[in-house]
Amino acid sequence: MDDASDEICLIAQGCHQRPQDVVGRGAAGEREHIRAWRPDAVAARFAPDGPVLQPSAVAGVFEWTGPAGEVRQPWSIEWRFGDGATHTEIDFAAFALELDAGERQAFHRGEHTSAWRMLGAHARCRDGIDGVRFAVWAPHAQRVSVVGEFNDWDGRRHPLTRHDGGIWEVFVPAAGVGDLYKFELLDAEGQLRLKVDPYARSTQTRPQTAARITPQTAYRWGDAEWMAARPDWRTAPMSTYEVHLGSWLRGDDGGFLGYRELGRRLAAHVEALGFTHVELMPVMEHPLDASWGYQCTGWFAPTRRFGDPDDFRAFVDTLHCHGIGVILDWVPGHFPRDEHGLTWFDGTALYEPDDPQRAAMPDWGTLAFDLGRPEVQSFLISSAMYWLHAFHIDGLRVDAVASVLYLDFGRAPGEWTPNRHGGRESLEAVAFLQQLNRTTHGECPDTFTVAEESTAWPGVTFPTDFGGLGFSMKWNMGWMHDTLDYLRHDPVYRRYHHEHLTFVPTYAFGENYVLPLSHDEVVHEKGSLITRMPGDDWQQRANLRLLLLWQFTFPGRKLLFMGGEFGQRAEWDHQRGIDWHMLEEPGHAGIQRLTGDLSQLYRDTAALHARDFMPEGFAWIGADDPEQSTLVFRRIGPNDEVVVALNFTPLVREAFVLPLPAPGSWRERINTDSVHYGGSGCGNLGRIVAGEPGCQGPQPSANIVLPPLAGLVLARDPGRE
Repeated sequence: MDDASDEICLIAQGCHQRPQDVVGRGAAGEREHIRAWRPDAVAARFAPDGPVLQPSAVAGVFEWTGPAGEVRQPWSIEWRFGDGATHTEIDFAAFALELDAGERQAFHRGEHTSAWRMLGAHARCRDGIDGVRFAVWAPHAQRVSVVGEFNDWDGRRHPLTRHDGGIWEVFVPAAGVGDLYKFELLDAEGQLRLKVDPYARSTQTRPQTAARITPQTAYRWGDAEWMAARPDWRTAPMSTYEVHLGSWLRGDDGGFLGYRELGRRLAAHVEALGFTHVELMPVMEHPLDASWGYQCTGWFAPTRRFGDPDDFRAFVDTLHCHGIGVILDWVPGHFPRDEHGLTWFDGTALYEPDDPQRAAMPDWGTLAFDLGRPEVQSFLISSAMYWLHAFHIDGLRVDAVASVLYLDFGRAPGEWTPNRHGGRESLEAVAFLQQLNRTTHGECPDTFTVAEESTAWPGVTFPTDFGGLGFSMKWNMGWMHDTLDYLRHDPVYRRYHHEHLTFVPTYAFGENYVLPLSHDEVVHEKGSLITRMPGDDWQQRANLRLLLLWQFTFPGRKLLFMGGEFGQRAEWDHQRGIDWHMLEEPGHAGIQRLTGDLSQLYRDTAALHARDFMPEGFAWIGADDPEQSTLVFRRIGPNDEVVVALNFTPLVREAFVLPLPAPGSWRERINTDSVHYGGSGCGNLGRIVAGEPGCQGPQPSANIVLPPLAGLVLARDPGRE
């Protein structure tokens, strides 16, 4: 058998790596030949009414030889089957490969930041013919085919052709927008694997797992004004409302609402409360509701649970048009082991490390990404950039950064291998995170990244030029842990834990911090924020109001998980909506009013946000009062300042001596004990007057009433001097 026959046999056997070198048009001396492939056909002719293709010695392969140019490009073939039925289609082999070599090389170097434009499924028109170009990276596969509704899920009919480096490509005229598809791979061990496209931009709703071919979006954005002048995270206020879309609000039947409906309702709620941003727990496609989105299988696909990609665009657009930014949780640390996903993609450890110890993520039962592999870098950074470009996302919150930074994360001694310097740090992860931040900040300079980094890793928000990781901001987990640990104590014992709060400013400006009260604090039998507070119902509500005041006045950007704004009592459950009915209770309605007033005060008062990352924006006035469990501090802006006084006991502090920066009239901007917020109404009638220095000490001061389990925010009131 000659070489051509050998290659034809390989196609018929389903293991040829470059089938379009064999099928399609080729030279035959001064003539040309066209070879076509359809495994279930018994006869073929060019349509309409063209020459007959002769069957070869290999079943399913048909050939024609004739004068050059007699068969015009692209050609159609009328196939005849054993039962006499016929079917006419344009031959996929009529279309040459088109992926750019430079793009492919950039991908293999780890430098491609928009690989979704090259890989995946792209509806296109070529030579006047509509079809879909499919491409996938699978370097160790023996054969790759695309299967779908357009070819009866038959992996023999549309094999892809391999490029150097392991990217495979084919153009299929039979495929169209809306069709479902997967990739069928004959892996390195000769086993068939059916995989969802890693670059799919839409998929089926779980439990189905096929990808769906999407059109070029025709969505007309209405957020041009927002995009032209996005707030600068360095100087503008940022208070974020964290949301899980599947359980923020459900329909009357208990089912999910769509992106568009959620966008309208969420925008109204967030705008009324005065938050500047919404942060969405992952909306990337994921097979298990209980993972909350953190075990992704669709790195370029908004989950189909709530609609299609344009519906998600409309969601973001609606929030932007209400002046609300959108942050997405993004998970580069791990992926689930589901067989249809990335795991063992081409029969080898491709997206995960080939070292089983490094690949396993014991805490979640998932697999880690091989962040040192250039193609994985291109994949992940392209995913990040896709959400910023395609959906106008304003910022990415990068999940579980510590899990990728430390080789021993979640691993016992003997279950991890040190780096080449003998340390526990992942050098590959450091380089990847730096590259991620250089790329996002470089290509989209008006966006930001936020690290959920739970350790004391140095320089998380330092520039990469100075050895930092390059994130814009980092969650201040120390503030969160110290605060909640302090507040869980009965007030009578808080004097013994005073340093939990007074210690926080010693590290508050070491990074650009966000103060998180996130979903992680209201799950896994921790209870809700309000039920973690000691005391009876009244004291729990007062403690929560005090916590919210501490959060909104302490240096750092703000983040509050849904339900916390009104003091939901039940622990968060992803399977149902949050307890909106609690707003019918005056005490909880009051907590929500306080949340809105605090958020608005934070936005309107430069002293509370302009120097969130600067030590000169904060100063203690009174931090040495553990016996009374009180704190007093200043927040200092470029042209204004406020004084915050906190009482962490249920005792009214009558005639509390409050030192102030200047004499004269000071107005109560917030009193968390106001009856308006569900408090007892104890206070100073909205205004105090500070005497001159020397009256009660070396600085101006006033005798005030400091309400029980409450806080005051005071601002100069020069009009009342």
